[in-house]
Amino acid sequence: MAAETNRAWVTAYLGSLTSPRQLSPHTVDNYGRDLAELLALTEALGANPALSAVTHFNIRKFAAQLHGRGLSARSIARKLSAWRGFFEWLAQQTELAANPVLGVKAPKRAKPLPKALSADDAVRLVAEKCPGKDAASTAQLCNRAMFELLYSSGLRVSELVGLDLRFAHENGHTSAGWIDFDAHEVTVTGKGNKIRSVPVGQPAMQAVAAWIAPRATLVKTDPHPLFLSERGSRMSPRVVQLRLKAHAQALGIPSDVHPHVLRHSFASHVLQSSGDLRAVQEMLGHSSIASTQVYTSLDFQRLAQVYDAAHPRARKKEPSG
Repeated sequence: MAAETNRAWVTAYLGSLTSPRQLSPHTVDNYGRDLAELLALTEALGANPALSAVTHFNIRKFAAQLHGRGLSARSIARKLSAWRGFFEWLAQQTELAANPVLGVKAPKRAKPLPKALSADDAVRLVAEKCPGKDAASTAQLCNRAMFELLYSSGLRVSELVGLDLRFAHENGHTSAGWIDFDAHEVTVTGKGNKIRSVPVGQPAMQAVAAWIAPRATLVKTDPHPLFLSERGSRMSPRVVQLRLKAHAQALGIPSDVHPHVLRHSFASHVLQSSGDLRAVQEMLGHSSIASTQVYTSLDFQRLAQVYDAAHPRARKKEPSG
């Protein structure tokens, strides 16, 4: 019977992995489990099929079945690799027309959803002063302005540090970004040199305004940057990252907070309130709506949590006593 012949081929192949290739028993066991899956899927085709009759289409169908069972893309890729090696060996033992696994790829790994803070944590992060620090110090006023602006307008950290106090086109310098105090908006140059303007909320505008006076004491050779380091040079993305992380830790916010977390929080919170995906896309500067749609998943997660907590029919039954 073909099923017995199939198992014999697999047994012989696993033996070849032990000697002469001398793979570890653990590795051989893993191969054995993956090939046992291949045997089961092949036998499920019916009509007692031989492994030598498995086609490229069959392998694609097998991969789809594994995906449908909930196997991760990593696990499916490992199985396909094991099957590919087996069929390469089988082609040396028989007159196999072609390796049916060649060209079959595992499903793409799902990208992890961007992390976003709760609205309460996001507001606390940007609004509260760092414990034990003087809120009126130059560094703290700078931090407050940067953090408020990141959350208020969903800027990338590179866009934030690229801001000038005002637009300038002089002495070989042209502003990549600037803030307009009258219009309450910020203009930045994003990916692909795309320029966009984004509204700035009142708290962020006030924080930036409070930063202007101490900023003037740091200006040295370059008068343009909105945010300056303690040495008077344009603020770097790395310094913003370190300051934000330290600030979040001091406030006891458990998440690993970095500037992009505030961008994600901005997007998800605006989307939750407005439901306007196109507007969020424009404010984030995404060239494709697909990049923005990931936040609909975040929104659904929030709605699902609310449903589970509030809907009577969503509650788990209490154990009968």
